[in-house]
Amino acid sequence: MIRFAVIGHKAVTEPTFTLNDMPGAAGRMDIMCRCINTSFFLSHDMRRNVECFLILKGGETEKTLVFSGETIRSLNPDERSAGAIIKKGLGTDAGDTFKKAADGIRIRAGGLKELLAEYPFAVLDENGTDIREAESLPENFLLSDHMNFTEEEEELIKDLPRYSVGPRVLHADHTITVLLNEFDRREAGRKEADRVEA
Repeated sequence: MIRFAVIGHKAVTEPTFTLNDMPGAAGRMDIMCRCINTSFFLSHDMRRNVECFLILKGGETEKTLVFSGETIRSLNPDERSAGAIIKKGLGTDAGDTFKKAADGIRIRAGGLKELLAEYPFAVLDENGTDIREAESLPENFLLSDHMNFTEEEEELIKDLPRYSVGPRVLHADHTITVLLNEFDRREAGRKEADRVEA
């Protein structure tokens, strides 16, 4: 399972936002929507081996939504569709443990600290090891929205390995696309090597 966790520093945590103003009043929820879509959609198919966590920090209480490619339903490849599903997820009461909000979507209160206690994440950072030079890649990656990690977040992730997708700084959703492409290339290379050996 490949996992992405995206921090939305201003993304709202209540389902009161309008789908007509996700970049503004919803705290750049449009970025969260694009990250959801790029995590799962292929041409005429979906990635079933991916989970995407959205850590939303733009409210009184941080909340985390997790989307699972294995079981998600009713997601279409446009921002409004993803935004509507996020709204539905935020309409579910969030406790200390993940609770089902809809097929393939769970929610809980809490954020980065709790997630790091559960999974061994690596950080996507322009100053990290280039993924094309890495002998192997981890399966869990953390990235930020349009803002840099805060000092508090940097303290939490200071000891985590860091990887880069190339020499230029990309948008969060584009970074996910490039990384998934690298996974696809490596998987195809392994299959070809196995075919040749057989």
